[in-house]
Amino acid sequence: MSADPSRSAPRPASRLVLDLADIDATMLGEVGGKAANLGELTRAGLPVPPGVCVTTAAYHEVTHALPGLAEMIDDLVATAPGDPRRLTDLAGRVRDALRAAPVPAAIGAAIADGYRGMDAVAVRSSATAEDLPFASFAGQQDTYLNVVGETAVLDAVHGCWASLWTDRAVTYRAANGIDHRAVRLAVVIQAMVPSSVAGVLFTANPVTGRRHEAVIDASPGLGESVVSGAVNPDHFVVDTATGEIRQRRLGDKKTLVRGIPGGGVEHVVNAGDAGSACLTEAQVQAVAALGARVEAHYDGPQDIEWAIDAGGTLWLTQARPVTTVYPLPAARDGLRAYFCFTLAQGLTRPLTPLGLAVFRLLSSGVAELLGRPVADPVTGAGPLSQAGLRLFVDLTGVLRSRVGRAVVPRVFDVMEARAAVVMRSLFDRPEFALTHRSVLPAAARAVRIATRHRLPLRVVRAMRDPQRVRRDLDGLADAAHRRLDLPATTTAGDRLDLVEQVLAHEVVGVVMPVAAPAAAAGFAMLGLAGRMLRPDLAPGELQTVLRGLPNNVTTEMDLALWQLASRIRTAGETLDADPGSLAHRYRAGTLPPVAQQGLAAFLDRYGHRAVAEIDLGLPRWSEDPRHVLGVLLNYQRLDNSAAAPDAVFAAGARQAEEMTATLIGRARGGLRRRAVRFALGRARALAGLREFPKYYLIVVLAAVRRQLSVVGTELATAGRIGTADDVFFLDPPEIRAALAGSDQHALIAARREEYDREMRRRHVPRVLLSDGTEPERDLHGPAAPDGALVGTPASAGTVTGPARVILDPVGAHLEPGEILVAPSTDPGWTPLFLTAGGLVMEMGGANSHGAVVAREYGIPAVVGVAGATTHVRTGQRITVDGTTGLIT
Repeated sequence: MSADPSRSAPRPASRLVLDLADIDATMLGEVGGKAANLGELTRAGLPVPPGVCVTTAAYHEVTHALPGLAEMIDDLVATAPGDPRRLTDLAGRVRDALRAAPVPAAIGAAIADGYRGMDAVAVRSSATAEDLPFASFAGQQDTYLNVVGETAVLDAVHGCWASLWTDRAVTYRAANGIDHRAVRLAVVIQAMVPSSVAGVLFTANPVTGRRHEAVIDASPGLGESVVSGAVNPDHFVVDTATGEIRQRRLGDKKTLVRGIPGGGVEHVVNAGDAGSACLTEAQVQAVAALGARVEAHYDGPQDIEWAIDAGGTLWLTQARPVTTVYPLPAARDGLRAYFCFTLAQGLTRPLTPLGLAVFRLLSSGVAELLGRPVADPVTGAGPLSQAGLRLFVDLTGVLRSRVGRAVVPRVFDVMEARAAVVMRSLFDRPEFALTHRSVLPAAARAVRIATRHRLPLRVVRAMRDPQRVRRDLDGLADAAHRRLDLPATTTAGDRLDLVEQVLAHEVVGVVMPVAAPAAAAGFAMLGLAGRMLRPDLAPGELQTVLRGLPNNVTTEMDLALWQLASRIRTAGETLDADPGSLAHRYRAGTLPPVAQQGLAAFLDRYGHRAVAEIDLGLPRWSEDPRHVLGVLLNYQRLDNSAAAPDAVFAAGARQAEEMTATLIGRARGGLRRRAVRFALGRARALAGLREFPKYYLIVVLAAVRRQLSVVGTELATAGRIGTADDVFFLDPPEIRAALAGSDQHALIAARREEYDREMRRRHVPRVLLSDGTEPERDLHGPAAPDGALVGTPASAGTVTGPARVILDPVGAHLEPGEILVAPSTDPGWTPLFLTAGGLVMEMGGANSHGAVVAREYGIPAVVGVAGATTHVRTGQRITVDGTTGLIT
């Protein structure tokens, strides 16, 4: 039936057809992803069946002269991913045109020459957008197995060309933002392996993410039965470090795919194999070892197709990167546990390289504050790592410390509740056994820090005069702005020096000893009142005290934006264009007068803020006001005066005052009553200051961004980077190298490509172990009614309404009363809260940013709801119970 795949195919002479042995990974544009991988593996000496590749030059020659094809593809590009009917209609028209296109004689001859010397072959599509790091495109184009004869091979190649435009391929490209005009197709013609058994191998466990754990599915016959899901295969899990088979599960293997003499394949019933494995133990270990070689070559987990022929020879028929496992932080000794800091801050998206560098500098400031200065502030503190352009903090030392276990999970309970659950699940693992049992070193360090920064005195001052603390903090923000307001004559090197000095040595040391003790004192007073009122305290009552808080810079900003919307409406002005057009008119000074002047005043006060604002690389609202204008457009749709945000906020403040009076009256005894009155009063006066450390940081980052934009402009003018914004894709040492004359275009292009890939990533782990395991996947959630989701209660009350799932607030449309369902939120999201009926977040705890703001606005909220944005659909009617934490 098949030729021996070890026979060498003759080497073609044409660039229309190339031998796999002449192809490497750099030739993606000429041979597509599949052929580039097969050629690379062939050159690496791995057992790949011989074959040839019909290059994209042949596809281009066939298609470039087809009448009307370019116009049809332009129509596809212009079609929204959310319009599948039009996408599939246009895709069908392109396919029909390609199938009808004649194959030039020179191409036919080159394909025939490439096939010569082979018998039965597999003819596989190899697209230039395929087997990419962010999307494998597996199965999107066609494959033909056991093709025999020149005519059949040419027909199969023609079919592969047309399959670039299958409905599934077109919709997949549209969903992944791949330009249809930029995609070309090559075709692999490869000797068939007459396999007795075949299957697939993942070199990292795709379920747990665990590295060095090979997962093998195998079945008799051709591997198509396993790849297509036509069979229940044998399943093996192998520890590739030891060769131990950790798991063995036999499938029924009822369907067998095999070649037909003369060409083609058939599916037949396979009887008698259900009780025995189709692979021996030695073969399982050999397949896993082959996968380890491929993974080592590519330095990353691989999805591999393999086959074993009748003689027992193992062949590698395909390999592509595994796109579903999360990349790991830099390796360190032993098993480590990492917490995703940026995800906890409300960012599912990646940070720009300079945004990451900022946090390395800030981590040096934290280490300095704790009395543990680092040698190189640019490198950052030891516990800080990055992976997938996101920041992770090494929790291993915390897990091994008695004090760490006692303190950090409790902090997570109120800031990121689900992470606290995951962290506690690691306590019993032997790799994280306690090694620091004494509390004395930590207590002594805490005393030294408290003494050095006069923290007890600062707490006393805050308790005595909360408003003075607010004035002091406002003064710190103003001083930071002035510190970073440099004259135009300042050199680029001096600007960079000052930025590093401020971030590494001043920001943390200036604001944290002032703001953190005050806010902590507020929440401590709330907790003290709760203790004094037990057991006479009902669920949700203490949270009500925190509604309508004063001294919260974020809610002040949101209400200022609402007041601007009210003034625009009172003036009879209408904003009746899209946010982009309105932004253009604002820059031109042609908005209606109240809107123009009011927006200018708002941006003068709050223009340093942004969505995902902790990333220095993202524009501030003063640079790009489209988000603010989009929120103003949302506010125009609110016509119920009772639901107006300022009215709702004022009502929340009244409810808080009424609840405070109720709780004071409930206290037993005059002394206890006075203590509860004082505690609740200070809780309301100080708790709102929790937003200030981040606000101060954002003020600093906006000023730093202005300085580095000047540096970027200088580098772009000198031709060392492309545009001024490219500076945000470099770190400080690389900026210094550019200032010294180094060209950074290639590095920036690679960084932007990586950033774009990571922007497409939907899943980011809360906690990640250094072997790739995501421990959260092994946890079982608390019991909940059928169909309900459960999270952490964050803002008391119950609301029923239509859900609106929003992954990015920029340009988001939220109707008044809709329930906002989001991955997480930062201050850039909070203007949406003013018209939301309720809030559901995948991240966060009772005192995370979104929870605090929701309470202040009096909207029911549940946070830390795993998978909320995938389980809930926009338009679905849901009930959010912010007292019990249930969403039904």
